[in-house]
Amino acid sequence: WPDSTPEVLINLSLLLTFPGPDGEATWPKKYPFCGGVFQSPIDFHNDILQYDTTLLPLELVGYNVSSTDHFMLTNNGHSVRMSLFPTMHIRNLPFQYTATQLHLHWGNRNKPEGSEHTVSGRHFAAELHIVHYNSDKYPDVTAAIDKSDGLAVLAILIEIGPFNPSYEKIFSHFQNVKYKDQVALVPGFDIQELLPDQLDEYYRYEGSLTTPPCFPSVLWTVFRHPVKVSQEQLLALETALYCTQPNDPAPLEMVNNFRHIQEFDERLVSVSFRQGNYACGFGILSAYSIALVYSGTKRSVGNSGNIFLFISI
Repeated sequence: WPDSTPEVLINLSLLLTFPGPDGEATWPKKYPFCGGVFQSPIDFHNDILQYDTTLLPLELVGYNVSSTDHFMLTNNGHSVRMSLFPTMHIRNLPFQYTATQLHLHWGNRNKPEGSEHTVSGRHFAAELHIVHYNSDKYPDVTAAIDKSDGLAVLAILIEIGPFNPSYEKIFSHFQNVKYKDQVALVPGFDIQELLPDQLDEYYRYEGSLTTPPCFPSVLWTVFRHPVKVSQEQLLALETALYCTQPNDPAPLEMVNNFRHIQEFDERLVSVSFRQGNYACGFGILSAYSIALVYSGTKRSVGNSGNIFLFISI
């Protein structure tokens, strides 16, 4: 891989939401944070939105990667993930956050409602997450993952519309990573093409990983305006990938890899745009301080018969 590829990448593996003993309802038994505070994803509705005049348009630095460099696309058995370069980072956040990877959440061909975040109860077809870690304070994503200011994730809602040539730069490689542990190289391109045009309109809140251990360590930026992909592109996302290896006698489709909406009591979401009647008028959302205590070295646990969500470092 190119020299600039991060040696330490976080694998935000995703639960395939099948019924069974390892479903979402059981996560807190193994991972207490999953039943705790500041959990994600959430629904954005007017009662919890608060306009914040201090929110600035994000500045994306180093996102335009030369086609002579390559991203690494991986089927990890739980999701499709593309590694990013450490030269990519975000400005206009409280700290500088450096990119590490992106991944997608989606539903299935019969119910294309696979976004994690919702707006006024509405699901979108899919959702893209671009994961960054706080490089001002921590040496790598492994050190940052369980810190209250450790991660920043850009979330892009995806809906059905015209063909999207930028997303096709990733989707066209799905056949090369059809099965678990398969890897493909994706020629570099401008990752900003995957984002909506209006980077100045977004929802901002402090939340968590949407996967166990569910650390409340994420500063979320969810863009207000969705991007569009074609019906055919969405179908490829919903049907091309498998959780199993090529020789598995019972191939298992990779579908429904999203967490359901979490409670959002006694909190507000900052928004960078004015529309409708927001809670508590205009102002600045106070930040919450979270003291995380995390011990132990084991980062994943064994599976007892069903696919479950975990994070591997």
